[in-house]
Amino acid sequence: MKLSQFKFKLLEEQIAQYPAHHRDESRLMVLHKKSGDIEHRQYFKDILDYFDDKDVFIFNDTKVFPARLYGNKEKTGARIEVFLLRELNEDLRLWDVLVDPARKIRIGNKLYFGEDDSMVAEVIDNTTSRGRTLRFLYDGPHDEFKAALYALGEAPLPKHIVKRPAEPEDMERFQCIFARNEGAVTAPSSGLHFSRELMKRLEIKGVDFAYVTMHCGLGNFRDIDVEDLTKHKMDSEEMFVEADACRIVNAAKDGGHRVCAVGTTVQRVIETAVGTDGHLKEFTGWTNKFIFPPYEFNVADCMVANFYMPYSTLLMLTAAYGGYDLVMQGYKEALKEGYRFGTYGDAMLILND
Repeated sequence: MKLSQFKFKLLEEQIAQYPAHHRDESRLMVLHKKSGDIEHRQYFKDILDYFDDKDVFIFNDTKVFPARLYGNKEKTGARIEVFLLRELNEDLRLWDVLVDPARKIRIGNKLYFGEDDSMVAEVIDNTTSRGRTLRFLYDGPHDEFKAALYALGEAPLPKHIVKRPAEPEDMERFQCIFARNEGAVTAPSSGLHFSRELMKRLEIKGVDFAYVTMHCGLGNFRDIDVEDLTKHKMDSEEMFVEADACRIVNAAKDGGHRVCAVGTTVQRVIETAVGTDGHLKEFTGWTNKFIFPPYEFNVADCMVANFYMPYSTLLMLTAAYGGYDLVMQGYKEALKEGYRFGTYGDAMLILND
């Protein structure tokens, strides 16, 4: 497949800038792979109608941390955005970060954070064009440092999609209700549609839940600069599949029940961790798996996705799962029917029937 095959015209007003008032009241489009039928449901919570006792939803339980903060450069006072990627060393308070504008930040510079400049960091290395290694100068226990650092941060909304400043409410809404393993700098957006009420109603219906972890990184939004998709390299992301998830998913598959992957990150995790027998295996490590059409999936019978941006790897995986023609037809209808696109947008359910 070629990059240009994932182009479509998306108007700014069709990109959601805020989430639906209630998580489970975003809209839902349902694609039926075999028949080619496309349904339009009023609310995401209507997903209940498609699942039964002993079916399984697989969720990504990664937790987003407040990764974006703003500091001032020593002497000049220039405002610098610092985007925390991951902690490199707890004892030394070392963090891998991106800085903007990068041209102003050199090794040896100090950055001050907070209204009283209470947090200070020193640049000790360059990693990429915008990447730096920072050492935070903080005396005190690590938990106290982390709390102080996070108090300075805000929800790391993807700026090219949500084009407004982050608000305090975003830290809750840009987080899945089942998030528990910290490490993501962007939310697994398909999971954002699940409310506590919907989860309870699914439970009452007998649906089981399995949880895997992939710490979603900025690679999900990285531009693809090659026309031939076989030449694109995905950023590696850390992932974990534990025995409990394997047991739940494999029992459902063996029993002939539906297994639904919630989002593209879940698909990448389970397709990395699947064995040759089609069963999910325990896995701890990193994956840079890039899925685009054509691709034969081994685990999920259905999938929840968002409406993604043109040219995105997320759209490519969705098209690989739902079939390129059907998914692109779905997107055409979504544009016509006023569905909302992006991180805070509406949802799509792809079924095998």
